[in-house]
Amino acid sequence: MAATESSYSTPKWWKEAGWGTIKGITSRLDYLKSLGVDVVWSSPILTSPQADMGYDIANYKDIDHRYGSLEDVDELIAELKKRDMKLMMDLVVNHTSNEHPWFLESRASLDNPKRNWYIWKKPKSVGPDGVPEPPNNWAQILGEANSAWTYDEKTGEYYLSLFTPEQPDLNWENPEVRTAVWDVMHFWMARGACGFRMDVINLISKEPTYPDADIVLDPGHRYQPGVKYFVNGPKLHDYLREMYQEVLSKYDTITVGEMPGVSDEKEILRTVGSNSGELRMIFIFDLVDIDKPNVRMALKPWDVKEMKSIISRWQRAMIENDGWNSVFIENHDNPRSVSRYTDDSDQWREKGAKLLALMQTTLGGTLFVYQGEEIGVRNAPTTWDISEFKDIETINYWKKCEQLYADDEEKLAHGRKIIDMKARDHARTPMQWSAGDNAGFCDPGTKPWMRVMDDYKTINVEAQLKEDDSVWHFWQAALKHRKEHADAFVYGGFQELSPEHPEVFAYVRTSVKGERWLVVLNFSGKELEWMVPQGIEIESWDRGNYAKGTPDKSKESSVPLKPWEGILGKCK
Repeated sequence: MAATESSYSTPKWWKEAGWGTIKGITSRLDYLKSLGVDVVWSSPILTSPQADMGYDIANYKDIDHRYGSLEDVDELIAELKKRDMKLMMDLVVNHTSNEHPWFLESRASLDNPKRNWYIWKKPKSVGPDGVPEPPNNWAQILGEANSAWTYDEKTGEYYLSLFTPEQPDLNWENPEVRTAVWDVMHFWMARGACGFRMDVINLISKEPTYPDADIVLDPGHRYQPGVKYFVNGPKLHDYLREMYQEVLSKYDTITVGEMPGVSDEKEILRTVGSNSGELRMIFIFDLVDIDKPNVRMALKPWDVKEMKSIISRWQRAMIENDGWNSVFIENHDNPRSVSRYTDDSDQWREKGAKLLALMQTTLGGTLFVYQGEEIGVRNAPTTWDISEFKDIETINYWKKCEQLYADDEEKLAHGRKIIDMKARDHARTPMQWSAGDNAGFCDPGTKPWMRVMDDYKTINVEAQLKEDDSVWHFWQAALKHRKEHADAFVYGGFQELSPEHPEVFAYVRTSVKGERWLVVLNFSGKELEWMVPQGIEIESWDRGNYAKGTPDKSKESSVPLKPWEGILGKCK
């Protein structure tokens, strides 16, 4: 069989894309454009009861009144187009809200025409207390102390609700459901969206027998993670190919699938290979799950070598197999990167934020920058009361801790530590625009949906725009440089150097034009020396995260590195 030519280095607009109210977003487009953003992805803005911050949708073709109107979206798309920018919508179709008309019909009776639009099962049994038992032992994703099934008193059956009872899972086995989803996608593409970020899209196919999950959590947990039976299920690729044929193939789209729980290369390449006929790229979770054991609200140790191996693995895998990467370390479901991967203290926060910016802007794939990342926003202080956290996952987790560990101060403290390190609300605090009231996010007399970060008077956009050496200006320059040398940083080759080094992540990016760029990143809070490997000849240093201009560094056998220092150089 003849080998096919790789399209990895073929330029496409969606490979180079970058990240209130809808009118609020529109008012900030010049800011985003000046930073270097090409595409704006907004979390869900559709009609929602807000049980899970908009990821419980009650109407796929209308805007939630809190955010504006369809006319506001039309204006946003038009204003983006004027700036040669685009809008990517968040497509949430693994589940709907329990207030969606489809579900209201589905639960109305056992013989309703839309009954089979959702996943209904009879109770497994009736317990000794007379309470019907769930069909299996799957745990709820946003609260593993609870069942993934919700009982409906009226019809005497359970419906699957993997995330919360307010988010019933759609039955993708039903072709009517898939046709309805295709209709939603056409609606937004016709309106001017450029594509979709697809929420937990690899959960749409479930193991049809719905078996019990393996016991992996401690004996105090009645329910267990069922990911084995609903992540990348048996018909996932059938559904994604049908989606491509019915919708995506008819437009020049950007698509990125959120696909947690899968890291098998062959399985992922079935989705993002250039000829897969499925999606452009996915969010691979290996890096943001580096501290995750069996469930997200838990901790396991990790080190820099593991982090490097994850990044290098996926850089090489996509280049060698003609796939495509997304590059990200922050989003609305994860803590702030400067707190997670570096040192967010006042002494080192800026250096750490710039280090991460230098890394991301020199990795191959489509780069996603999350709001606030460009100014180095960090996690909420550990001094905040638990009541300040608004996310349903954190609320459920803390409720579980209080129930299980009411008399164990040590375990309660550990539970609070997990919240301080991993709560999704760390990424959801109001954007820090200025040192004014409410960080400039909303009017002084308006109370934002959650507490503004305590450090907003010093860490904000307005202040950083005035400082030439700020995190924001570093991001702006790095994004500009990435675009100017896209053939190397977006499309080029990747070679990791010093893979056994416990603290330094170093690699070379090469272009078809012969450019070679060296990236050296010290992921530690100490000074050290990095030995230049044989075959690497440094021509010049281009930039670093300690000061503007060219770093004053050795180009010979040994390169001294300060704590959390990152440098970029050209090779001969």
